[in-house]
Amino acid sequence: MKTVKNKSDIVKMLLNQNIDAKDEEELLDMLVDNPIAVDVDKLEESKMTFGDRVADKVTEIAGSWGFIIGFSLFLVFWIVLNGVILIKALDPFPFILLNLLLSCVAALQAPIIMMSQNRQAKKDSLRNQNDYKIDLKSELILEELHDKMDKLIENQKKILQEINKDK
Repeated sequence: MKTVKNKSDIVKMLLNQNIDAKDEEELLDMLVDNPIAVDVDKLEESKMTFGDRVADKVTEIAGSWGFIIGFSLFLVFWIVLNGVILIKALDPFPFILLNLLLSCVAALQAPIIMMSQNRQAKKDSLRNQNDYKIDLKSELILEELHDKMDKLIENQKKILQEINKDK
């Protein structure tokens, strides 16, 4: 496998550390010993503010069938109450107060949902970076194992040649 960077450069980049190790095996051992995998959900949860928690809860509620059904029932109730039941309606037909209420809910709900989505996008980005680091680590380890296997096969061939030479 041909790479633009050598293994030591990749390991240094992966660990985000300034490493003075001269030998690639030392770098690979460091890579194996240092944990790279991060639980993104726990990391982000520890950084969440009160506003983040509220935005997530509002998004969770507003994006549910329960909210849609409940809000639809509220709208039907409002229309029936003001259009049929009440003689002197609080909000008569074109339901201007109801339109104002719906506009206010939409004006508040949209930015809150967007805040939650932006946070989720950042979390997804961190998860992708973490997956990349783990994949890179696995690739480096597999490459090292492949090199070791080649050396073992080469040594076995030499041993077989020596055994066959003695016969």
